[in-house]
Amino acid sequence: MAAQVATNQSTINDDSGPITTDSELQTNIHSKKRSSSSSNMLATSSLLSPTGLTSLISFIVLTCAYISGFMSRLFSVIRFESIIHEFDPWFNYRSTAYMTENGFYNFLNWFDELAWYPLGRIVGGTIYPGLMVTSGVIHWFLHMINIPIHIREICVFLAPFFSGLTAIATYLFTKELWSRRAGLFAAAFIAIAPGYSSRSVAGSYDNEGIAIFALMFTYFLWIRSVKTGSVFWSCCTALSYFYMVSAWGGYVFIINLIPVHVFILLVLRRYSLRLYVSYSTFYILGLILSMQIPFVGFQPVRTSEHMLAAGVFALLQAYAFIDYLYTKLPRADDLKQLFFGLMIIIGLVVFAVVVVLTYAGYIAPWSGRFYSLWDTNYAKIHIPIIASVSEHQPTTWTSFFFDLHLLICLFPVGAWFCIKELNDERVFIVLYAVFASYFAGVMIRLMLTLTPCVCVLAAIALSKTLDYYADTETSDMSTSPVVPSTDNDENENENDKNNRNLYDKAGKPKPTTGRRGPSTNNQETDEDTSIVSSNIKTVVVICIAMMLMLLAVHCTWVTSNAYSSPSIVLASYNNDGSRYIIDDFREAYYWLRKNTPERARVMSWWDYGYQIAGMGNRTVLVDNNTWNNSHIALVGKAMSSNETEAYKIMTMLDVDYVLVIFGGMIGYSGDDINKFLWMVRIAEGKQSEHPKDIREQDYFTENGEFRVDRSGSPILLNCLMYKLCYYRFGELQTDFRSPPGFDRTRHVEIGNKNFDLQHVEEAYTTEHWIVRIYKVKKLSNRLQAKNALRQVQRLIFGGMIGYSGDDINKFLWMVRIAEGEHPKDIREQDYFTENGEFRVDRSGSPILLNCLMYKLCYYRFGELQTDFRSPPGFDRTRHVEIGNKNFDLQHVEEAYTTEHWIVRIYKVKKLSNRLQAKNALRQVQRRKSIYSTSKKTSGQVRKQGVILNKPQVKKGTKVSTRKI
Repeated sequence: MAAQVATNQSTINDDSGPITTDSELQTNIHSKKRSSSSSNMLATSSLLSPTGLTSLISFIVLTCAYISGFMSRLFSVIRFESIIHEFDPWFNYRSTAYMTENGFYNFLNWFDELAWYPLGRIVGGTIYPGLMVTSGVIHWFLHMINIPIHIREICVFLAPFFSGLTAIATYLFTKELWSRRAGLFAAAFIAIAPGYSSRSVAGSYDNEGIAIFALMFTYFLWIRSVKTGSVFWSCCTALSYFYMVSAWGGYVFIINLIPVHVFILLVLRRYSLRLYVSYSTFYILGLILSMQIPFVGFQPVRTSEHMLAAGVFALLQAYAFIDYLYTKLPRADDLKQLFFGLMIIIGLVVFAVVVVLTYAGYIAPWSGRFYSLWDTNYAKIHIPIIASVSEHQPTTWTSFFFDLHLLICLFPVGAWFCIKELNDERVFIVLYAVFASYFAGVMIRLMLTLTPCVCVLAAIALSKTLDYYADTETSDMSTSPVVPSTDNDENENENDKNNRNLYDKAGKPKPTTGRRGPSTNNQETDEDTSIVSSNIKTVVVICIAMMLMLLAVHCTWVTSNAYSSPSIVLASYNNDGSRYIIDDFREAYYWLRKNTPERARVMSWWDYGYQIAGMGNRTVLVDNNTWNNSHIALVGKAMSSNETEAYKIMTMLDVDYVLVIFGGMIGYSGDDINKFLWMVRIAEGKQSEHPKDIREQDYFTENGEFRVDRSGSPILLNCLMYKLCYYRFGELQTDFRSPPGFDRTRHVEIGNKNFDLQHVEEAYTTEHWIVRIYKVKKLSNRLQAKNALRQVQRLIFGGMIGYSGDDINKFLWMVRIAEGEHPKDIREQDYFTENGEFRVDRSGSPILLNCLMYKLCYYRFGELQTDFRSPPGFDRTRHVEIGNKNFDLQHVEEAYTTEHWIVRIYKVKKLSNRLQAKNALRQVQRRKSIYSTSKKTSGQVRKQGVILNKPQVKKGTKVSTRKI
């Protein structure tokens, strides 16, 4: 039995190896536990290592910055609803909706008939499509993964979504410039800064919502490409620049700041191969990509705004060639002065070529908006429509603190730190600070471009300060519990890595070993640090934390109360503190949409064009695109003229309704009366508009005041804008303390109360009188005058629209064919002038000016003035004023004329309607029926001698009838 057991045991040992005992099994289990615990400890130690904990903290801070940036921009949605704000966002939303419904290529070829009547607008070639394409791609992606969402919701929340991406881009940019900690501070600052949130709140669907992200990301990629000299990063910079070009016209800031950076580096003798590769690749690729945007086209090679980039590119190529010669030629040091002079000559030649091409007309000069950045009075004098925009006004000093708060104080400190420890990339941020500060002071809108720079430099200043007062012996993000010796090694490695980016000259690192100064001064620095006690450090850190808390409170309050109120929905507070919503704008636009014809034309000031087309779906004369100053000036002239003169303009422009904004009832200061002087200035113009008809000084009192009360200018008190705003307002008493007609916005009693409207009639006024709509009366409602100006849709003739296929151009063939059959009666030479010309003006042949074809085509055309620049009877096909205007038709009468006067039909009169001639061609037998009835007889209708309805006679009435 024992042998059998032994045999079995040996068999088992041979098959499966030695059998372990219980003690051995427990030992193995404990060893496995120890190995697993050691592996967990290893993973924990790797998480608690400086690199791992730094990455974790960075991820958490960036996530919080993204969430806070997104959530702080939702106040308008919470208080009101998900709605598009302002003016321009309505056109952007309408364009995006059109693109998602009809496709991208149809969007590029879209001709908008609702804008700029009667001119219209080619949308694809007049906008930056990046915003629409971005929203369209997001909409397509969400629908692809079965998340149905309306395009309007994407448009509303797009700007808050990109604000988080802007925080990440700012972090990357600042990290490349300085350190990781400074990047985290910059991301937190830009996430809540009011200077940026003012254009990126929910519902602010404008180009700036995505453009600032593209701006900062392009700058980050540019710095990375300069530091590495990599073609890959340069190509990425060009691609990011292409996205920026497609999104916003502010791309000009990038294409000028980067060349300035390259030029300053050349001046500072910091040229390197890295710089050459970076800029050459970026400029060539970026130039080609930017020209793919239809609105940009050939501007990068034909306008002055882009010539700096081209000039620096040429200068860089020359510098690189000379540097190559300097390194290859023997005794190059002796030619150093020659090379320097040659570079100056090349620079002057490039500048002279640009100037000559500009004066020759090959390069377009600076546009008005760019001129206004250098000469602040230029726009007000020459292009008042630019100066009339509120966001183009100069920035007040209070706006800097209001939009930036504490950051504006730290901004110069960070700039000083960058100048103190200067290298290639920090030259860029210093230049960015200088130019952005100047432009933000000139134009308040450009506070948007200054805000990221302020956040970056404030973060650098704060990070540098905390380096001194907080973690003086640890690394950049040294909050992790590590062994001191390991921490010192990590600190030295990180400092060595940072110091490799500090250049005395191109490619030469500074002799520093720590973040705080040269190695020879380490002992002295440590002694200075030890002087500051830990209590003082704690107090300073607490004070900084409190200031940052105040910054967060201020930014949240400003974003909530100043920048989160949609312009189309107003709100006020009742005495009990409850919110009162004033929704007059949407009320008026809804009325327009539902109660006016689909093709009705609405005249208003250009501020409201996008909203009328977007919400009201009606045709407007002018809108916020402001591409045609003459058209806007004509509308301004109509608003500034008296009602009779304005009616002529409105009739010529086919206006059906007039919309004005009036705030005198509730004290709304953004109404048209407060904007009226800009209408006058734009209509007047200084050179090419209507200086003879409209003069600004006529609308002021003798003391130079603009007043709407009894002391106001008579021209002002009788102009169309005044009457449309104050019609029936003189009968209204807003409260018992004020007289009837008291304007709460101007705080005066209006001067002209008792007046009537002759050519327009009130159609609709909203609840709070903010929006007032008037209907233009047609000519049929007025006494007919012989030479009354007719509506354009009734008098559109082939000559007016330039239709060249009409019968006048075919007339000579009629003459030639008729001459072939009747050579005695018709001769072709009789229809030419003495000089052998075929003309329809006063110098034309008398036979031509009195022939039937001429009269049928030009009947009543001499009364028509097609536009205010041309005389009555101006033929747009022949480009002349017709010669025979005043004539009547004897044997024919006009029966029908089509809308554009291309087809005209006449009815031949019968001989019975003409004076009888002795040798008349046909004899007409005329029968007359004469009925004699009493005074009580009624109901008799006669037509051409035939009784259609016999008279009904009461009993007892005698009727005598006699036939002849």
